[in-house]
Amino acid sequence: VPIEEMLRFEFADGRTASIWEKWIEMSPRYFAFWNRWDPGAMSPLHGHTGDHINLILKGEIRCGEVVCREGTHIMLEWGDLFGPWEAGPEGCELYGFIAGDGAPFSGDPAVFQALLDARGARSVPLPMPKRLPPWSLAKLGGGGNVTNWTAPP
Repeated sequence: VPIEEMLRFEFADGRTASIWEKWIEMSPRYFAFWNRWDPGAMSPLHGHTGDHINLILKGEIRCGEVVCREGTHIMLEWGDLFGPWEAGPEGCELYGFIAGDGAPFSGDPAVFQALLDARGARSVPLPMPKRLPPWSLAKLGGGGNVTNWTAPP
C-alpha cells in the first residue's frame, strides 16, 4: 500500500513536519488507515462522518494538556470534533478505522490557527492524494481547512 503525504507544515526555524498515511482498506462503508506523524506535525480541529477509532502504535499525540501514548485507544463518535492534535517529540504512528465514508468536516479554523501561530508554523498546500476513491473525491474535491489540498495531481 503506497504512503502519501496528507499534511505538511513549515516552521519559522526552517524545519518541516508532515503526516503520512496509508489507506489500508477503503469502501463507502468504512475506511481503515495507518499514519505516521513527524515530530511536531499537527492536525486541525475536525471530525468525520462515522464512528472513528485511533490506536496509538508508537510515540505520542497531544491535544492541549492531554497526552495519548503508545497503546492508547481513542474512540470518537460520528460528529465528534477532535483536535487540534500535535505529535510529540518522537512523532507518532497510529492505526485508525472510520465507519461510513469517513468524510472529514472542519471545526473552528481559528482554533488551529492559534496553535500554528504559537508554534511558528504554517500549513503548506499539497496536491490531492493519488488514491482518493470516487465517493471521497466528489466530497473532497475542493480541499478545505482539514486537508489543504490544492488540486488533483
